[in-house]
Amino acid sequence: MRHTTLVRTGLSALLIMGTWATVGPIQASAADSPSSSAEPQASAGIITAMQRDLGLTKSQAETRLTAEKAATALQGKARGAAGSSYGGSWFDAGSGRLTVAVTDGARAAEVRATGAQVRTVEHTARELDATKKQLDALSAPSGVSSWHVDPRANSVVVNVVASEQGDNDVRAFVAKAREAGPVTVKQTAEAPQTFAAGTVGGDPYYTGNVRCSIGFSVYGGFVTAGHCGQAGGAVRGWDNSAIGTFQGSSFPGNDYAWVSVGSGWWTVPVVLGWGTVSDQLVRGSNEAPIGASICRSGSTTHWHCGNVLAKNETVNYSQGAVHQMTKTSVCAEPGDSGGSFISGDQAQGVTSGGWGNCSSGGETWHQPINEILNRYGLTLHTA
Repeated sequence: MRHTTLVRTGLSALLIMGTWATVGPIQASAADSPSSSAEPQASAGIITAMQRDLGLTKSQAETRLTAEKAATALQGKARGAAGSSYGGSWFDAGSGRLTVAVTDGARAAEVRATGAQVRTVEHTARELDATKKQLDALSAPSGVSSWHVDPRANSVVVNVVASEQGDNDVRAFVAKAREAGPVTVKQTAEAPQTFAAGTVGGDPYYTGNVRCSIGFSVYGGFVTAGHCGQAGGAVRGWDNSAIGTFQGSSFPGNDYAWVSVGSGWWTVPVVLGWGTVSDQLVRGSNEAPIGASICRSGSTTHWHCGNVLAKNETVNYSQGAVHQMTKTSVCAEPGDSGGSFISGDQAQGVTSGGWGNCSSGGETWHQPINEILNRYGLTLHTA
């Protein structure tokens, strides 16, 4: 029997598109038609998240969602009633009502008649937007994290990193901002960063028409299987955004590679548990002995465990032999290639190939992590 590397090829394009389709718009069934008289209800997940993150009871969360829906529907009418004196609007969680700012007190009664609360302010929304537009044209130093129109403050709020507020460039920016119009300066703890995603063990990535899995974060990128891509190949993340490029790859003979990351991605010492277990922190790469338990995380079959069966095994793939592999009783399937093998909190290796599947069982080999690190002079990112 020839062993197969766990890469999606050919069919992978269809499987990838199928995955994306599941997160796109869902077609309505007959029961979901607009003519249905049933009022749409918030999902249990949203209610639970509001209870957890906003400190609300279930009843309070449901009441707030109802009030927010009413406020959202009211915005256009209330803005029309305010006319040119409109200064912005916001939902007041305390009262559960929409509040509208106006510069002309004579408009207050008309706005209240729509069901909104009213606050009289000095500057119109148009004036505030014009001020912000002037700030947008300025070159901001890194110590200035953001700026926005805040109708509640009736001002443009400039957020400055607290540790950088004394910086000359920051002070110069703030001075120019204040010349532009009504500006309020606030402090923020840290500078912003993009949130494309961290490179997490087990997460999917794409190169060409192939889907593989991230092995482990190293400083500057992540390690994975060599058969997933060649040096110079571009890599896309789970959200199809650019991650980086294969910097080195070897297959057959070996089955390892490393990818440098950029474009807003960064490395984290974590392996996904996929909800089966908690996400696992990586604290080192001490090699587990034969007979030890070991687990694997991959983007197709997620989290599975087994035992270390053998080490330094030569695996004879159809593409050629790969040496110094570790064999395990853990199952895997196409798309799991490159994913993380971990024992406790110690990184073990990246998934190469195997036989069988996660329904009937099988065996899988991994390329030991320390060999990869030594080959490319990489440092494992640990907690």
